[in-house]
Amino acid sequence: MSMKDRERLFGELRDAIVGFDVEAAKEAAQRALEVGVAAERVIDVMSEAMGVVGDRYEAGDYFVTELVIAGEVMKEVIEVLEPHLRGEAGGGLGTAVIATVEGDIHDIGKNVLVTLLTTAGFRVVDLGVDVPADRIVEAVRESRADILGLSALLTTNLEQFPLVVERLRREGLRDGVRVIVGGATVTEEFAREAGVDAYAKTALEGVEICRGWAKEFKA
Repeated sequence: MSMKDRERLFGELRDAIVGFDVEAAKEAAQRALEVGVAAERVIDVMSEAMGVVGDRYEAGDYFVTELVIAGEVMKEVIEVLEPHLRGEAGGGLGTAVIATVEGDIHDIGKNVLVTLLTTAGFRVVDLGVDVPADRIVEAVRESRADILGLSALLTTNLEQFPLVVERLRREGLRDGVRVIVGGATVTEEFAREAGVDAYAKTALEGVEICRGWAKEFKA
């Protein structure tokens, strides 16, 4: 396949993700693999497409629903790529434990972050929603996580953030893991007071923060 044809194929993949066409995206990814494109390069193209989705979200052209749908499209494409992944795209950037805290069942933002982190090259342990602090801490220990991402939408559940941080400290795990939090009601000030390492307004911002940390891990 010529470089021009390859770029045309990449364009089809980007357009399919931006346009939420899961079958076209899977077909483009499969064709790319068949002509010898590395799965990691396909991941890069998908990330570029998600960047376009993020730009449209920030511009007000797309909303949270579109972010979630694009994330679901990427999940299905990743299933096509998984048998061919190696190196960083298979988890080489580090391990991240992600959870919505106890008492909260909202998972839209969490699910988008999980997809973005997986696409970026992290090994992700998704604990789901309504997860007690003890289970979160145990997952950090068992997975030897580099990053812990916590989500909460309801203000009544925000107290779980400092509770988890304190449990990590008590178990001697705090110094070994970076903690990032997010949610519609979370503020930079609250995150700082909770003792976490970072606050992300959006899942897209969150994955960029985690990418930055991954570079530090390898330094």
